[in-house]
Amino acid sequence: MLKNLNAVEFKKIGIGVAFSPNLEANINEASRLALFFNSELILIHVGKETDIKNKQFKKFLEPYSKQGVKWSVIYKVGTPVQVILSTVNSENIDLLVLGALKKEKFINYYIGSIARKITRQAKCCVLLLIKPSKVRVPCNHLVVNGLKDPKTQQTISTAFMVGHKLSAKKITVVEEIGQEEVDIKVEDDRTLLKSTIIRERLTVRENQRVKKLLKQIPKTHSDGITVKSQAIFGKRGYSIGHYAQVVRADLLVMNAPVKTTLWDRIFPHDIEHILGELPTDVLIVR
Repeated sequence: MLKNLNAVEFKKIGIGVAFSPNLEANINEASRLALFFNSELILIHVGKETDIKNKQFKKFLEPYSKQGVKWSVIYKVGTPVQVILSTVNSENIDLLVLGALKKEKFINYYIGSIARKITRQAKCCVLLLIKPSKVRVPCNHLVVNGLKDPKTQQTISTAFMVGHKLSAKKITVVEEIGQEEVDIKVEDDRTLLKSTIIRERLTVRENQRVKKLLKQIPKTHSDGITVKSQAIFGKRGYSIGHYAQVVRADLLVMNAPVKTTLWDRIFPHDIEHILGELPTDVLIVR
């Protein structure tokens, strides 16, 4: 029997804020999420508190305050990674929102940008935004990983909860099947047929497994959403990222990695492919 893993609840949403050109857009994105999820919003600023900063934050948040969003600003001096991670822990933040570059330069891929360092270490869900907008852009299509893993059911449940709250129209569950599972060198018609049969069997197997996971989704979260299951063959992480980019998904939802080492980043796998070149906005579920 499948263990029923419910969606993660976003009672507290945190966002790292710096006085960059995207400040207003980032605050608007996080504030809208706080409205959709009925969450408390916590702004995390690395630096000292000043009247000018307080006035700026209040100006951007005033429209959302009138709609009922409860917010606060935490000021801390230190390095961005340490300040944000410590605040996530001390404030029991459930979802951390971060602005991120779509693609890192070669040197940053090994050193790790601030957003990606935080993503690898945060103990909560992380939403990486590559194109924050002052005005809401509808989130119509979500792609979520359906790989065989104990955490996948909760990730899929969370994807449906998010899709429901954001009024998404479509959710695609992608099962990545490693090319090594086929492991046949196609040299003639016979080996081509054998390879095709194996692929079809693997696809059926994965679709049946995902169907069992989908039965655990509350009807309230799936009503009005078109659900598709898609098996793809290729390298895990890279394949689903490429798929999300090709179908122009608005949000990619992924399991959090078990662990990430320097060796993983030199020879990337799974989510490291996603972090290296974000195909769209990415939600990592922990």
